[in-house]
Amino acid sequence: MTSTIPSGADAAHRPVRSFVLRQGRMSPAQQRALDTLLPRLGIAYAPAPLDFANTFGRNAPVILEIGFGMGETTAAIAAAQPQNDFVGLEVHGPGVGALLNRVDAAGLANVRVIQHDAVDVIEHMIPAASLEGIHVYFPDPWPKKRHHKRRLLQPAFVHALAQRLSAGGYLHAATDWDDYAQEILATFSAEPLLANTAADFSERPAWRPQTKFETRGLKLGHGVRDLVFRRR
Repeated sequence: MTSTIPSGADAAHRPVRSFVLRQGRMSPAQQRALDTLLPRLGIAYAPAPLDFANTFGRNAPVILEIGFGMGETTAAIAAAQPQNDFVGLEVHGPGVGALLNRVDAAGLANVRVIQHDAVDVIEHMIPAASLEGIHVYFPDPWPKKRHHKRRLLQPAFVHALAQRLSAGGYLHAATDWDDYAQEILATFSAEPLLANTAADFSERPAWRPQTKFETRGLKLGHGVRDLVFRRR
């Protein structure tokens, strides 16, 4: 479902979205998860800073994942790192339902989900210097040049992400589109609050499992690039 495009003065103030809400087919299991699990494992969007200790019932490092897709990577990383808490952002219902089911099946207590636009959540809900890490894996590359303005990792948004990292916290992105990888590298490198952990691109860190999506891309000859920067 897409929103109605406003006209006149309203159109001038309409934000450029980095996503199109293509819901796809919602399976019965995913719908049940949205109905029964989201009230327990979800965080409702509200323009107020989150208290992560209250949200998770403990004080632990918090890692944010933006655009978790169907949630297989999120669930795998959270299961491997029970000492950390994870907040996943995703707008697409089937993906939210899929992650909720994975979390419930694995009995994970360290994952919460926000079904809302990441730009709004970062601006209004994530306190400064509150995150140990941020994951942005395979964001929509918007391959047509006229759509590049819709790419998520633009300078202003990257600056906002860097501000939400604690000192030494990391920002980890991955993409299989070479031109987007080069653009992300340039954007991250130009952000004064961030420092690269490698000369340019990084090796895939052990904590990031190779996804089915990534495997398909590799089979098609797409080179996957990882970028890991730390907050100065």
